[in-house]
Amino acid sequence: MSVLKRLFGIKNVTHPARAEFNAPLAPDSPFFAVGDVHGCLPKMRMVLDQIAAHNKDAPVVFVGDYVDRGEQSAAVLRALFARRDDPNMICLRGNHEDMLLDFIADPKAKGTRWLHYGGMQTLASFGIGGISQGSKGPALVQAATDLLTAMGENMHTWLTDLPSMWQSGNVAVVHAGADPNLPVRLQAAKTLAWGHKNFESIPRQDGVWVLHGHTIVRTPYAKNGRIAIDTGAYATGRLTAAYVTQADVTFLQT
Repeated sequence: MSVLKRLFGIKNVTHPARAEFNAPLAPDSPFFAVGDVHGCLPKMRMVLDQIAAHNKDAPVVFVGDYVDRGEQSAAVLRALFARRDDPNMICLRGNHEDMLLDFIADPKAKGTRWLHYGGMQTLASFGIGGISQGSKGPALVQAATDLLTAMGENMHTWLTDLPSMWQSGNVAVVHAGADPNLPVRLQAAKTLAWGHKNFESIPRQDGVWVLHGHTIVRTPYAKNGRIAIDTGAYATGRLTAAYVTQADVTFLQT
């Protein structure tokens, strides 16, 4: 024992180790989840064909980020919007949808950031030109007005109302991640769309698996209560879907 510890009566304290995550996968029924599409329409169609051949009756959950970076954001949104009444097709809202909607709501304040992170490609896919990453003020306002017109109020409302999470049994599907210290049903929408600093470092203690996109991984994985499926389709050409069943995950990939 050190001199200070002897003088002040400080004792060694052993902190209990945080338990590792060891809950088995237990969805209510099998389902698919599709990673970040980012305007890659051909890849989305390919993975949906694989899903239909694998199990055409299982729900399909998209984790968000349909727009930006890739070249066909408008076509991806229109394809998903056309199936909005299909009970087996669930679309979640990602952080890139957040940025698009923020741009429409406040283009002067939010435009620069969105354009930098892929908004240029989305505008182009809707046929909106005359914009650069250095555009300011009136040009941004006009672009936001033109985008809303091109999308239509119904698609804008659909995007705005997309949920942040979908859950089956002990598997929660979100876009980016979750606070490991909060029940999934109490998470802020911003956390689910943008992630949490402790998501990858602290295991959950409630037995809930979190399936997510947002963070590009070289190889999809299911471990330590996390299922990661964003393989960077716009950059790598690989769009991944996970087929989640009782105690097993199978990955499909373009």
